[in-house]
Amino acid sequence: MAALTFTLKATPPERLDLSALVLERLTGLDADAIKALVVGTSRDGLTVGDLFDVSGDDPADIRLSGDERLDNIGRGLKGGRITVEGDAGIYLGRAMKAGLIAVSGSVRGPYAGTAMTGGTIRIAGDAADAVGGAVPGAMHGQAGGLITVAGHVGAYAGDRMRRGVLVVEGYVGDAAGARMVGGTILARTLGTRAGAGMKRGTLIAKTVADLEPTFVPTGTYAMPFLTILRKWVESEVPGAGALVPSNPMRYRGDMAALGKGEVIVG
Repeated sequence: MAALTFTLKATPPERLDLSALVLERLTGLDADAIKALVVGTSRDGLTVGDLFDVSGDDPADIRLSGDERLDNIGRGLKGGRITVEGDAGIYLGRAMKAGLIAVSGSVRGPYAGTAMTGGTIRIAGDAADAVGGAVPGAMHGQAGGLITVAGHVGAYAGDRMRRGVLVVEGYVGDAAGARMVGGTILARTLGTRAGAGMKRGTLIAKTVADLEPTFVPTGTYAMPFLTILRKWVESEVPGAGALVPSNPMRYRGDMAALGKGEVIVG
C-alpha cells in the first residue's frame, strides 16, 4: 500500500477543519468517498476533492501539504502516522490518544497537543502559544504523551498540563506551566512567570527569566532521577539530553497554590 497523500492544489481560501483525515475515520472509504468529505468551515461546504489532489490508499500513513490554515490535523488520532510537509494551524493533535504527528515546518496556531492523552507530536520548527495548554473552560491541557519542538514556543505552554512530557529545544515564552497539575516541561530557557499557580509537576530549564516570589529555593544538589531523564530524552530527541542540567538549583512552588510543584534550573 502507498501512503494516502493529500496535496494542496492552491492556498486554501478559508480555514479548513481536517479532523476527518485520521486513520479511524478514513478506514474503509474509497477515493471518491474521501474526496467528498467536507473540510471547509464556511457555508461554501468545500470538500477534500475541491482543495486537494488525493493519491495512495494507506490511511495508516497520511501525508499532507502544510499550510497555516489547516486546523485540527490529527484531532482524536488513535493510531497511525500523519506527516505534514510544511506548516500547520490551530489544534494540532487535539485530544489524540496514540500514533505520531510529524510537522516539518512550524505550528502557526495555538493549542497544539491540547487534551492529548497519548502518542507523539514532533514539530521541526517553532510553535505558537499554549502548546500542551488548556483551551478556555477546559480542566486540563496535555494529559499524556510526548510533544517535542525543535525551535521556540509562545506563552502559556503547558497551561493546566496534567501528564506527559513537553520538550522544547529553544526558548519558551511567559507563564510556561501556569496552573500545572502534573507532567514535565523541559526547555533551554523559560520566560517570566514560569509555573505561576502550579500545583504539581516539574519545570526544567538551563535558565529561567524570573520566578514568582511564591517559589521557595530548596538548595543545589544532585538529583538521581535527572540522569534517567537525560538518557530517556536523548533516546527520544537526539541532542536534547543536554538540556537536563547537573547539580541544579531546585525551587518549590507555587506556594500560593498547592505548592507541590518544582522548578529545576541549571
